[in-house]
Amino acid sequence: MLLNFSLFKPFKYLLMYYLALNIALRSIFIFHPITTSSFTFLEICRIYSIGALNDFFIFICGYAFFGLYYLFLSNGKYARPWGPLIFGILLAFLIYISFFNTIFNDYGGSVPEIVQAFLAIKVVCFGLCLFFPSRRTAIRKAIYFSSLFLFSLLLVQNAISEYFFWNEFGLRFNFIAVDYLVYTNTVIGNILESYPVVPLFTTIGVLTLLLTIFIYKKTHKNLEQLMDFSSKVVAVFLYAILFTAALFTLPKLSQLENAPNVFTNEIQANGTYKFYQAFNQSELDYFQFFPVLPQQKMVALLRKDYPAYNGNSLLRSIHSDSTALKKNVVLLTIESLSADFMAYYGNEKQLTPFLDSLALQSLFFTNTYATGNRTVRGLEAVTLSIPPSPGESVVKRKDNKNKFSTATVFQKQGYQTKYLYGGDAYFDNMEEFFSNNHFDIVDKSDFKDDEITFKNIWGVCDEDMYTKAIQVMNSEYRSGVPFFNHIMTVSNHRPYTYPAGKIDIDPSSKSRDGGVKYTDYALRQFFKQARKQAWFDQTVFVIVSDHCASSAGKTELPLDKYRIPAMIYAPNFIAPQQYNTLMSQIDLMPTLLGLLRFNYTSKFYGQDVLQPSYSPRAFIATYQDMGYIKDNTLTILSPTKKVRQYSFQSQKPQEVKAALIQISNINQLQVDLATAYYQSLAQQLQSKQYQELP
Repeated sequence: MLLNFSLFKPFKYLLMYYLALNIALRSIFIFHPITTSSFTFLEICRIYSIGALNDFFIFICGYAFFGLYYLFLSNGKYARPWGPLIFGILLAFLIYISFFNTIFNDYGGSVPEIVQAFLAIKVVCFGLCLFFPSRRTAIRKAIYFSSLFLFSLLLVQNAISEYFFWNEFGLRFNFIAVDYLVYTNTVIGNILESYPVVPLFTTIGVLTLLLTIFIYKKTHKNLEQLMDFSSKVVAVFLYAILFTAALFTLPKLSQLENAPNVFTNEIQANGTYKFYQAFNQSELDYFQFFPVLPQQKMVALLRKDYPAYNGNSLLRSIHSDSTALKKNVVLLTIESLSADFMAYYGNEKQLTPFLDSLALQSLFFTNTYATGNRTVRGLEAVTLSIPPSPGESVVKRKDNKNKFSTATVFQKQGYQTKYLYGGDAYFDNMEEFFSNNHFDIVDKSDFKDDEITFKNIWGVCDEDMYTKAIQVMNSEYRSGVPFFNHIMTVSNHRPYTYPAGKIDIDPSSKSRDGGVKYTDYALRQFFKQARKQAWFDQTVFVIVSDHCASSAGKTELPLDKYRIPAMIYAPNFIAPQQYNTLMSQIDLMPTLLGLLRFNYTSKFYGQDVLQPSYSPRAFIATYQDMGYIKDNTLTILSPTKKVRQYSFQSQKPQEVKAALIQISNINQLQVDLATAYYQSLAQQLQSKQYQELP
């Protein structure tokens, strides 16, 4: 028989619904405050035309799930003997997964419960249709309405999720979204605490219900005239052609994300496909995707900074002419503290009065750049002292154990080493990384109930973390062994909630300014307590941000989104001073080790910036754009061996923003230097040359 195209009405209306959602989403992105860019008419046309193609083919892939449900609608499967047999198999399978250990239990979490719920619904629905044939059409319509609602809800929820992700990062889904899928409990908790979820979810539910009713009214009569077998064969054949075309076309369309304006590339893309790409590319092979130098040239370039470099590792001896100072060290890594939150860098809101005062009493590194835009990048930088690498941070990789780290150096000097974190250390793979690199871990699980005065989904408030840290350090001091403690804060993170009555910004406002100001307040309280302890005078404090509060910008790597405060504070030991020379986050700990006059064998890429041999440079990166800053030039290496270069004017130390001007005549020496650094690191990680010393 001829194919009845009226049976494809669900496909037509759901496709129109999905395309309309994405047109609205792209329009919102274009006018969103975080989108710091204007667009030409041609860019607008590009965004909507390529975007519509992306959406169409993604819908083809996603509709397969709903299409399968629609395909298997039939009356024949309820006839004897098939109906009772199928029902018995479904019931037996439900009993099996409910009362026995199955493969679904290996996934942990809620997976077994989700599968059980799905099968239970399937058994009930199949049984009703089997035993009440006169009500089969009505039951089928109820199931169809529910399926339409769930599929429509998924489309709306995905659009809402993309909006909130853009609101936070100014990007489509990427590695961060993949992480958020893994750490679902923490992320859902963050959403619940950050946004007005009741009106939000109510609006989503009402919108989805109205759209479902509309599509149902247009299509429900199809359930009274189901497709026969020959029609289903033709439908499957036609859909297979579209599905194959989608699998072939989507990678081609992603290659068109090559406009100079990053926002154009991001907005024209489809978030679902970006998520899929990120999920499959958590580690990018440097040698496949990025520029590569001949080995001899790479070694020659790096020998200017590391004379002993032999092409394998940077192994070298660090010597001091004086006796080592075995002072205690406390490294405070502050969550999301951009440089421009401080008054020194021009902020007039008085958000960090304590940190501003502390900077004047410290060795203050005013021109420091974070290596990345995620906490794990900052942890990698100060722990391993290496530039960023394409894909995930080493902290998140499988090969993250027994690396050459700060703990390696401190333990050889006789120190006890700990990582203290106010949240759950399993998040972002921190527990595995630090515990396998010679750090003992103190996290939220080590807090007694009476030690927690306030917490949110990310963990205990900074005050509680600092109080716990004081207890730990008092115990360490009594042991007579010097300590190196790395403390990671959590309060300056969405939802920006904190104890009431501490600062003059109401915590119910859930504002970033409130989070910053409370972070500064808690830091003041920590030092107020620390000064009373017996170990204070023999302790050096290192304060640095893990990354900036936002990384979105018109260019791939906007400099102001990587500028962070960094300082070393030790009264009666280190004289207050401003160090205005360009430096990287990876240089902070090697500089501290130099101040402590340690003799040690090093593999660090980071250098002691106070030494005359130091040549200023910095590294900044996303998960795929590798940046190198030197001599007022930013060089960016990207996948497909793409190279871009920008110049910027010399700035005063307190000036954060720098206008980047793209260079048409590229400085090849800068490109080669950037390549040498990133290539050598990729080589060392791949060949396991960055392991701890025997």
